[in-house]
Amino acid sequence: MNKKENTSVPGFPLKLLRWFCKPEYLPDIEGDLVQLYYRRAESVGRRRAHLLLIRDVLLLCRPGLVRSSDLFRRNKNITAMLTHNLTVSFRSFARHKTTFAINVIGLSSGLMCVLLIGLWVQHELAVDRFHEHDSRLYQVMNNLQFQNTLTLDITPVPLASALVAEFPEVERAVATNNFFSWETRDGILSAGDKSIQGTGWHAGPDFFKVFSFRLLQGDVNRVLTDKNSIVISEETARRLFPNSSDAIGKSVQWKHPLFEGTFLVSGVFENLPATSSAQFDFLLSMEVLLDNDRYAAKWTGDYAQTFVLLKEGADVNQFDAKLKGFLKSKDPGLDKFSLFSQRYSERYLHGNYVNGIPSGGRIDNVRLFSALALFILLIACVNFINLSTAEGSLRMKEIGVKKTMGASQWLMVHRFFVESLVMTLISAVVAVILVVLITPHLNDLVGRDLLSEIEPRHIVGLGGIVLLTAIIAGAYPATHLSRFKPVAVLKGKLAESRGQWTFRRSLVVFQFALVVVFLVAVQVIHQQIEFTQTKDLGYNRYNIISFPWKGKLYNMWNGLGEGKTNQEFESFMARIRDLPPVLHATNLSGNILDNIPGQSGITWSGQESERNYVFQSPVVGFDFIETLGIEMREGRTFAKERHDDYSKVILNESAVKLMGLRNPVGKTIDLNGGSEVVGVVRDFHYGSLHETVQPLIFRCDPNGRTVMVKIRPGQEQQAINELHKVYATFLPGYTFDATFMDDEYLALYAPETSMASLSKYLSMVAIIISCLGLFGLAAFAADRRMKEISIRKVFGSTPTDIVRVLSREFTVPVLVAIVLGLPISFYLAKEWLSGFAERIDLAWWHFALAAIVALVVSWLAVALKTIKAARVSVLRGLREE
Repeated sequence: MNKKENTSVPGFPLKLLRWFCKPEYLPDIEGDLVQLYYRRAESVGRRRAHLLLIRDVLLLCRPGLVRSSDLFRRNKNITAMLTHNLTVSFRSFARHKTTFAINVIGLSSGLMCVLLIGLWVQHELAVDRFHEHDSRLYQVMNNLQFQNTLTLDITPVPLASALVAEFPEVERAVATNNFFSWETRDGILSAGDKSIQGTGWHAGPDFFKVFSFRLLQGDVNRVLTDKNSIVISEETARRLFPNSSDAIGKSVQWKHPLFEGTFLVSGVFENLPATSSAQFDFLLSMEVLLDNDRYAAKWTGDYAQTFVLLKEGADVNQFDAKLKGFLKSKDPGLDKFSLFSQRYSERYLHGNYVNGIPSGGRIDNVRLFSALALFILLIACVNFINLSTAEGSLRMKEIGVKKTMGASQWLMVHRFFVESLVMTLISAVVAVILVVLITPHLNDLVGRDLLSEIEPRHIVGLGGIVLLTAIIAGAYPATHLSRFKPVAVLKGKLAESRGQWTFRRSLVVFQFALVVVFLVAVQVIHQQIEFTQTKDLGYNRYNIISFPWKGKLYNMWNGLGEGKTNQEFESFMARIRDLPPVLHATNLSGNILDNIPGQSGITWSGQESERNYVFQSPVVGFDFIETLGIEMREGRTFAKERHDDYSKVILNESAVKLMGLRNPVGKTIDLNGGSEVVGVVRDFHYGSLHETVQPLIFRCDPNGRTVMVKIRPGQEQQAINELHKVYATFLPGYTFDATFMDDEYLALYAPETSMASLSKYLSMVAIIISCLGLFGLAAFAADRRMKEISIRKVFGSTPTDIVRVLSREFTVPVLVAIVLGLPISFYLAKEWLSGFAERIDLAWWHFALAAIVALVVSWLAVALKTIKAARVSVLRGLREE
């Protein structure tokens, strides 16, 4: 009973049922639905039970259960008026086929863009917001203070328990191992004769109380309390055990590069949703990490990510103020670290930081794409408004007669709103069909199946968008046309005012100003992407394959210092170097493109300032310089025959310049107790071009887990096949996850590449819709000026003269749009390029080409109709009324 009290039935579905259901059936049906909801909430969860309740209510909406409508029985005129307006609307569509086609194409294109982008945006906004305590769930972040503030998500393992013990605001806290501790979260899970590769996390006992990942089997209070237990996903259980529903208590072997063990399954959790940024196949106790790494329990370690669940009503600002210097109170050596909290569900969208403060991230793309979709829809609505008001004169007699017969202005507004709504509904159907056809081609671009994520609430959202579009598109035409005076209309004295003429051309200006902005954006984005792909980075990224070594390596915590390698790994590296397609092979820790560790506390002879600097400090193996083709300025590279280790370093030119070293080779810097500079490399642009080249110090250590192989040109596939065979020989059961370095480099610009593709498509849509609008206006203008055209031809005007006269009316608004659009596009392009340290220069032809294209396509759109009008015979034109 207590569970039912805590699981309240959603009100909206029941209100909907009470609204349409006949009173004699309502009590029994409602009672059955409520009982069914409670049973479902216990078995499948509240969220799914809520959706199933909505489905059941909608299925009950059928003739035998729906009550008769008193509204329509009391006022049959409403039904008659609605039927009449629908009939008149469809007749109008049939009479004006060109205008109807233009409006449907424009509105359906705009709605299609809104739906496609809307599906992507709703997924981005929903990430990590499914947790029951979302508003109180925070992640502890860590600011490292040096010459710049570096924001990290790594914290010491003991922090979680200390926060619960010492902070009254904290209800619960949990630590998980971070992505960088233990170098990998991947390993092999085995049960009987079945083995799979899985990704595992170490987590504290309150993990399932802090996060709302649902346990299908097991006790939430006990699943992670025993360090010999393991909690697996339902998919992992299905793959390991014949009967996945009976996995509790079964034995699982875990093989990891740093430890192996046998664990008993204590729980099975539901497969993680696509809207979860955290993805893992199983959980082990945090005690396992502490037992296998002697440094993990220290406050100076950075092995964990820490998440806290604050108590109801807790003041986050006060919590952050107390949290700021907490690490220093535990260890004075941590005085440069400053903690703060960030709401967990905001981390995904707000993942960029400036001086330790969240500043943008994925949310910037969400806002940008949403604005682009809205602008495209507005362009389509502008077409509808323009054509509807332009054709007002064709409807004047209809309006005059109806008003003379007693129709009020409200009824006329209703008439045109019905037409707008019907047009939008037809366009929405076409848009949905286009979305279904186009989405499979866009799934690769956005990295997910958009259609698979559609939920009932999206149908409601589509209805809201359709209604809003109908209001935006139909509001002005309805109010404008309904204000016509019947006397002036019937006498034929109603002429278009200068205000109406200016309004329509202002809409054309708005359309083509956006077209100009899109055209400039397409050029600038594509040129910058091409620049990033062709720029000389100072190393050769082509024909290089990288993959992780998932076997054992020697590490500091097992008592063997740097410079010593595992014999198995040495044999593996020797085997791949002997492969015919391989030119060079090396290894490193992390990734040279986006995961370079930093090193602080470095001093050198002649240092003029006591300021502490952070150097980029990749840890690389032998032959690294040769594999990437980095140019040596002085000295030599790391060599195995010279027994190079952590005591040897190589600087880049920026580091030499910062240190002010003359003849740096042979000098010693204070790094790890003293390191000799053996070489200097030319500055090369590691990472993306968003960042400038920073001072860099290469450290030598053959224990890097990322293997990089330089392949002979033209032998890439052969090399992959042979590397795969060698890998499988040394590491049976592990997947060979090889990627080309060039592909990894291009992935650094995935948001910009997506933006380039999106801007190209949206520009095409914007141009097509705008040109269709101009074509419709030109067609209407030509029809209205048919007599004028004929008279001009009688007095000797040529078809060319006629085309020039008719085109002039639309050329001026387009020129004004160009004048307004160019400075806007210049500002936006400059702002976007400012995010790149290395970028193209804006050239005059970027804007000149956009202006010329906008002008030419507008002329072509108008010419299609004006040329036809100029060729009409004089007699036919004079007969037109």
